[in-house]
Amino acid sequence: MIKYEDDFLSSVKPNYKEFMKPIEARRMSKTVKNGIICSQLAMKEAEIEMPDALIFGTGLGIVSDTEKFLEKMLENNELLLTPTSFIQSTHNTVAGQIANRIKCHNHNFTYVNRGFSFESALTDAIMHINEGKKNILVGGGDEMTEHYYSIIKKTGVWKQKPTKNTDLLKYETKGALCGEAVSFFILSNEKKQNTYAEMKNLKMFYKPKDISEIQNKIRIFLKENNIQLSDIDLIITGHSGDKKNDEIFDNIISSDFAKTTAAYYKHLCGEFQTANTFAFWLAANIIKHNEIPDFIKLNDKKPKQLKNILIYNHYFNINHSLILLSKV
Repeated sequence: MIKYEDDFLSSVKPNYKEFMKPIEARRMSKTVKNGIICSQLAMKEAEIEMPDALIFGTGLGIVSDTEKFLEKMLENNELLLTPTSFIQSTHNTVAGQIANRIKCHNHNFTYVNRGFSFESALTDAIMHINEGKKNILVGGGDEMTEHYYSIIKKTGVWKQKPTKNTDLLKYETKGALCGEAVSFFILSNEKKQNTYAEMKNLKMFYKPKDISEIQNKIRIFLKENNIQLSDIDLIITGHSGDKKNDEIFDNIISSDFAKTTAAYYKHLCGEFQTANTFAFWLAANIIKHNEIPDFIKLNDKKPKQLKNILIYNHYFNINHSLILLSKV
């Protein structure tokens, strides 16, 4: 676990030279570079050379390149502008760059749907699997910049001072600890030796009225998948450090999952519109390795097994989602 005390959490930079030429890396934003590397690692581990579809979800796209283009526009009075930053700033840049590198001409789609962006990409991937496709490369990600942080900070949704991520839930103040990340996965139509977990299903719902409605959504979701509340061995929630929004997770855990092991993850990646990509990666690894890291636990409950993991996240109580992963 990496410890931070900063305005927002920055993703760890890999050694780009191991994956691309320096001249290529200089032209790309961090999100594009990390997306290319993550997709390469995912395909390598899954032993897939060419996916049947490439699907990406992002809430903001490449903010850093958008800022560069706008700054140059102001500096040059809208004259003599090079198109590079503008071209690289579009939301589909990550998926486009990946497809270009691996020469993939199959279905390529980028979902920009705020707090539902990654979940929308997953839904599309599931539909392709159900239609007979074998291997889908699906991912999501967003980036954080100083400019974007300073602007959104004024609305009060982010922490106003540098925050220790290790003490995130001790602050009990308004505002979330924001961050960034990029993740990629291979969804397959069959179990393989290197399979991590099975994605049973997912559900999205928008602006629930109260806790009772959320509880009802969760119960219906589990019932549709022939699973009872007691069958959930671990629930992973999206606690972000924002006192008001975290109370929703606390109420769900204390009511329906009082006897269930609970964990959270945004002290590791921060809050952003596709933060569930990190939770998805975390849950899959927990199932594969059959172990829950101590630094993500919310209680002392010990599961008898790690068969079913429920991910429950919401983005500022607007976009709510449920993802169910199971052992195979």
